[in-house]
Amino acid sequence: MTKTGIIFKKEVLDILREKRTVITMILLPLLVFPVIMTFAARITASQAQKAGEKTLKVAYISRGNAEELTRLLKETRDLELVTDRPRAEALEGIKEDSLDFLIEVAADFDQKVATGRTGDITLYYKLSNEVEITRGRVRKLLNRVREIYLESRLREVQLEPSFVRTVEISEVDVSTVQEKIGHYAGGFLPYLFILFCFFGAMYPAIDLGAGEKERYTIETLLASPVSRMEIVLGKFLVVFMAGVTSAVLAIVGLFIAIKQIPEIPPQILESIIKIVEIKSILLMLSLLIPLCAFFAALLLSFSIFANSFKEAQSLMTPMNFLVILPAAAGLLPGVKLTTVTALIPVLNVSLATKEIVSGTMEPGLLVLVYLVMFALAGVSLWFCSRWFNRENVIFRGI
Repeated sequence: MTKTGIIFKKEVLDILREKRTVITMILLPLLVFPVIMTFAARITASQAQKAGEKTLKVAYISRGNAEELTRLLKETRDLELVTDRPRAEALEGIKEDSLDFLIEVAADFDQKVATGRTGDITLYYKLSNEVEITRGRVRKLLNRVREIYLESRLREVQLEPSFVRTVEISEVDVSTVQEKIGHYAGGFLPYLFILFCFFGAMYPAIDLGAGEKERYTIETLLASPVSRMEIVLGKFLVVFMAGVTSAVLAIVGLFIAIKQIPEIPPQILESIIKIVEIKSILLMLSLLIPLCAFFAALLLSFSIFANSFKEAQSLMTPMNFLVILPAAAGLLPGVKLTTVTALIPVLNVSLATKEIVSGTMEPGLLVLVYLVMFALAGVSLWFCSRWFNRENVIFRGI
């Protein structure tokens, strides 16, 4: 075994003894998504079912108008009609959640409709997650009333309903299932593994740099018959491995979570499985190599500079925003992988992964992303080794 390999083995054993590192690198990415997504899916489904079955309490002010609407409201099941509330009191009831909706018919509604004009009906509600579901039930009633009055008016003039539908517009989406899933979920996947790649590498980096200073074991390591470059490479490979492991486990955890959610239609799940081909998986994993190398070298540099675990955390905190912002930018509509965006670190990986999932990746742009990220990883590793060779940095504060 080479000296670098010995350092690598020693550092792996060290970080595996650290509970915080194991939790951040292995347990958190593997368990967080199955737990969160399963919990969220069940809560959402439960709330949707309750809202769909809930008896709606609807205040109704008709002023003697809109007989058809009054009839429909009275015939509707799971709807409690309140007709004795003044307008101001009904609005206050909505604000206090004692009423779900207020339907107000204008005083001149019948007069306007009878003379061929437009009658006014106003729906009042207070926006909430539950109302987002129940509002659809009330809107169906109001739309039905609109159709009834329209059909009545057309019969009076002996016209068919098609007379008012002058143009029928149809929309056809010719994109493939893969392109659709790539559009909606492609931006989320890179955001996921970029974050876990960063956070998975952060704690091992802190422990192998500042942690060794804090434990006063770095002097023993420097006194061993191993070059500084071999020590740096050994530590770098451990941090790199931690980042890749965390990112891969996060994706595995997400896949487990998706399979556990019964609300996802089987045909969609089958489509996702078919789409995630070996080629796409290998391309996505290959993007992790330069990304994790870049993160590992950068984080290790900060850790080596810091005197303690706490100081290293303080130095690395601002880096969170430098990672989150470009990763999140990949989720924005209209942001695509171009020659310009391929030059922006982290964002280029996010957009390239999105293109890979969609099946629309241009080979030239993918090569450019690799070149940029490998170049940055090389520069970061060079800077880290130079940093480690400076005595005033290694023994800073000692």
